Amino acid sequence: MKMKGLGVSPGIGVGTAVVLHRSTGDFGFGIPPRRVPREIERLQNARAAAREQITHIKERIATGAGAEHAYLFDAQLLMLDDRMLVDRAIEIIRTRNVNAESALQRTLGEISALFDRADDPYLRERRGDVSDVVGRLLGNLRAGEDPVDLFRDLDGPLVLVADELTPSVVAQLDWPRLAALVSEEGSWTDHTAILARSIRIPAVAGVRRASAAIAPGTLVAVDGTTGEVIIDPDEATLGHIRLKGRQREELEQSLDEFRRLPGITADGLAIRLEANIESPGDAERARERGADGIGLFRSEFLLAASGQAALGEDVQYEAYRQLISNAAPAPVTIRTFDISDAQLGLEHAGIEGSRDPLGLRGIRLSLVRDDIFQAQLKALLRAAAHGPLRIMFPFVSGVEELRAGREALARAAAALRADGFEVPRVPTGVMIEVPSAALTADLLAAEADFFAVGTNDLIQYTLAVDRTDDTVSRLYEPLHPGILRTLRNVSRAARRRNIRVSVCGEMAADPVLLTLLVGLGLTEFSMSPSAIPLAKQVLRDLNAADATRAAGRALRASTAADVERELIEFVAPRTGVRGGG
Repeated sequence: MKMKGLGVSPGIGVGTAVVLHRSTGDFGFGIPPRRVPREIERLQNARAAAREQITHIKERIATGAGAEHAYLFDAQLLMLDDRMLVDRAIEIIRTRNVNAESALQRTLGEISALFDRADDPYLRERRGDVSDVVGRLLGNLRAGEDPVDLFRDLDGPLVLVADELTPSVVAQLDWPRLAALVSEEGSWTDHTAILARSIRIPAVAGVRRASAAIAPGTLVAVDGTTGEVIIDPDEATLGHIRLKGRQREELEQSLDEFRRLPGITADGLAIRLEANIESPGDAERARERGADGIGLFRSEFLLAASGQAALGEDVQYEAYRQLISNAAPAPVTIRTFDISDAQLGLEHAGIEGSRDPLGLRGIRLSLVRDDIFQAQLKALLRAAAHGPLRIMFPFVSGVEELRAGREALARAAAALRADGFEVPRVPTGVMIEVPSAALTADLLAAEADFFAVGTNDLIQYTLAVDRTDDTVSRLYEPLHPGILRTLRNVSRAARRRNIRVSVCGEMAADPVLLTLLVGLGLTEFSMSPSAIPLAKQVLRDLNAADATRAAGRALRASTAADVERELIEFVAPRTGVRGGG
């Protein structure tokens, strides 16, 4: 069986399925025979706890509402000993080698199917009682256990399949045993996809009903480039998939020589290629892939790894110090937290769910939560003593927010000096990702030290397209004439004020779009470390003067399709690349 989604992290992964239902917090997975007794014991303990809980509820109802109402819970007590429920789940654990949660869910499905076929309305209504008992058993199974710990001793490789997959879950996983990720939700530009690319795990998003269609323990093959998910592949299919994986590895090896070469076009234009990363340890891999520095450190990912503790000044300082040390002597640009008020409301547990697209997030939230903002700014200023650092404010919509951010930075610096710290001057810049910021780029350039264009959000908000909405995601078009003109205007505003401007969204990692961006006059880019060698190869075959002329023709085009035709006509003979992203 084949399923199709959106490839969001390239590569091939083959492994047995671990299925996560985030709404309930339940993981379903296949288990080795040695673990069968442990799962049966967990289920038996859950039944004993449920019996005690239901008995207590029955006694309370009898006391408060009368003994005549307590009979309702006699039925639930009988269900706990019914061979069709817990005993059947134990049989499934033994025969199908799955964990207790998965066995209970399968048992509930079997019983529900029997009730659905019953003619008696009374019997059909009993399905709710069974669901109630199963829910209690599942809750007891989860009590006191970290769901991630449940499959730490499973034999890998594993493919994690989820209805919704968040970075905080991925951050806790044992990455070397993880072959791939499959999610029903998400897009190329959400945080989970970004993290998957950072840790180089193949991932596919937007696979409808994946968590229902893929049974725990099933062999799954994932192509993170094409978005194809194959369930229970035969030997011939597996051979073909693994051949594709080897071919990809050979391609990466063929690009290895470009890691050490400078980013420069064929006619001598120097191009700066930096890396987007999510953890201090990623800086070393970025350097190995040939990055000139760290163009974007997404500081909010510290929350996914450390939770509430990551909001503390000292914890952040140590992370930033380590990052700067790992990247030295290359410069580092750190973006302040780009999270929403809703994410902070979840006990600071991490990056849960999706960001509120137009809510209180980024610099807006930082200015409202001054305590959190001051802790981060102080940590950044302290870390700046260890190497070249730039601070960048996200989701800035105009000059007022930039000024407020810089005033907050000045207060943080004054507080540190009062405590005896030496505080160096740290350049501060803004992310250009809101249309109002792009339209007032000339005003922002007069006060900012640098720009970084976040093309992911800029495209979404300029075109009024939610990139995670399947019904309109096809309209998320980087080659829209409005996007090209916006990028040109931002670039011009930066040049007039003689400040640096980089592109740190996903556009920069696309070989075709990279040539267009160079033609628009942009010479600094930040991308996933794995994309840097290919970018250098493309640039070294590119004549910047020709790219400028091609960009001029693209700017005169009326539609995204016309822009693409202009680009392909220019790019294909030089690179062999067909199509853009």
